[in-house]
Amino acid sequence: MARNHSRRRRKRSRFKGAASLLLIAAIICAITVVWYGNPLHEKPDWQGSVRPIFMKGKLTGYEAQSSGKNMLMPLKLIQGQIDPTIRYEDDSQTVIMTTRQSLLHMNVSKTQGELNGKTYTSSAAPQIISGEVYVPIEAVREVYGISIHEDPVTGAVILMKAGEKVRLGSVEKKDGQQDARIALRKEASSLSFILADVSQQTKVRIWSQQGDWYFVQLDNGYAGYIKSDCISEGEELVIPSVKDDLSISEKHWQGKPVNLAWEAVYNRRPDPSKFDPMPGVNVVSPTWFSVVDHEGTVESKADPAYVSWAHRKGIEVWGLLSNSFNPEITTEALSTFERRKSIVDQMISLAQENDLDGINIDFENVHTKDGPNVTQFLRELKPMAREHDLILSIDVTPKSQSEMWSAFLDRKSLGAITDYLMVMAYDEHWAASPKAGSVASLPWTETSIKRILQEDEVPPQKVILGIPLYTRVWSETPKEGKIKVTSKSIGMESAAEIVAQFKLKPKFKASEGQNYVEYTEDGVVKKIWLEDQISLKARVELAQSLNLGGIGVWSRSFADKNAWITLKEIIK
Repeated sequence: MARNHSRRRRKRSRFKGAASLLLIAAIICAITVVWYGNPLHEKPDWQGSVRPIFMKGKLTGYEAQSSGKNMLMPLKLIQGQIDPTIRYEDDSQTVIMTTRQSLLHMNVSKTQGELNGKTYTSSAAPQIISGEVYVPIEAVREVYGISIHEDPVTGAVILMKAGEKVRLGSVEKKDGQQDARIALRKEASSLSFILADVSQQTKVRIWSQQGDWYFVQLDNGYAGYIKSDCISEGEELVIPSVKDDLSISEKHWQGKPVNLAWEAVYNRRPDPSKFDPMPGVNVVSPTWFSVVDHEGTVESKADPAYVSWAHRKGIEVWGLLSNSFNPEITTEALSTFERRKSIVDQMISLAQENDLDGINIDFENVHTKDGPNVTQFLRELKPMAREHDLILSIDVTPKSQSEMWSAFLDRKSLGAITDYLMVMAYDEHWAASPKAGSVASLPWTETSIKRILQEDEVPPQKVILGIPLYTRVWSETPKEGKIKVTSKSIGMESAAEIVAQFKLKPKFKASEGQNYVEYTEDGVVKKIWLEDQISLKARVELAQSLNLGGIGVWSRSFADKNAWITLKEIIK
């Protein structure tokens, strides 16, 4: 009995001794890890990938195909990280890349495409691999100026965007142990796993800093944390930005106010010899061109004599292209790259044939679903316009809930793409309005412009204030106990004649910033909100106070002789 008890005591003693030894060993290990760092290694998540793509040291989740000049990048990566507007059209298998200075398009499996209307050849062709579109890296570099580093051993691809910067450095043990390797850790902690043991003098990219750790990346793609006192900082690597050289015309208009008059051209050609003098006008925009069918055919009413007259006067001509205000034509004509390209090519040719200085786009009555194609059309037109030294502008309405006249317009994007955004700040009360009112009261006009400046972030120098030179004679006719409202558009001279004929005394309406007259004719109440020197002066002053790029008036034929003198103040 005593011997059994003694054995149990010896066993407990041995167990306690072993436990103590294990505890001591654990403590020693813990102290060692804390003091010297975790010695355990772990493979990076991307090992096993053939050509993983990194940006800013982080794995993108995408892989490149092929290598060197034949490398292909996933379209989704480019859309997500480089340019969300790069487009692929499945029906024609066309990849379209655009900037303000470049339009490059290529077809799947073809190495030859077009860059700004000229033949472009790449070492590789766009491909569809496992259902995903891949684009030649050469083409992406051509348009967007990206930089690529490809490691020949690991296959890792380091992608940097144009204008991106990164500090370079080298691994350096500063205690004199030149042969010592430095741990590249998964997290910014000595307790973290080691991804690689880095030799001294190894070059690294320093992406960021977290406390006394640098997040760095080696040329072979390995990225992790190294103590900052083990890194010697070097020069900054800067990827050059893509040059955005202004054309001669763009330079000409920098800081110069636009004083534009639209020329409404219908069946008969206007005769400039009969025009009143238009002092101060520096641009005319005749409505000469229209997209007239589903294929994108452009019909022209261009008049070389009109262009010659304008140029003799020192006035530029920005030919207007409309969509015939036909939503079905617009849907079909803009639905494919081939049709949009046809319209672009026709307009460039017509501009050259007629010695135009610019193109003004006026697309109205458009389905909301077609808005993205309107924007894409402008994206594809702008680089071609710049290539041929043409100013590009687009007419937009004030923001409203109207699907066909407002909702389709992506004013923010259009403002970035074009040289000028012409805001047609009129038709506050349109022709068929159920209520009589001003064509464009001053408060409404100011609010319309400010919304675009603020909500759509369009630079003020790109915004042109559209000014009406017409007004409406509103008729309020009693009918079956109700008031029937109709209207008729008239120009400034016709309005002045009515005032004189009925010996009316205009009253200034401060709430609308305009003179107003009212009279009765044959039992019908007539109302007119006048466009005169007072309203025009206020509109010019509004454009100046908001530092806008200028004004545009609709239209020349509605003006009286004095209008031009008032409007001329915009260029002072």
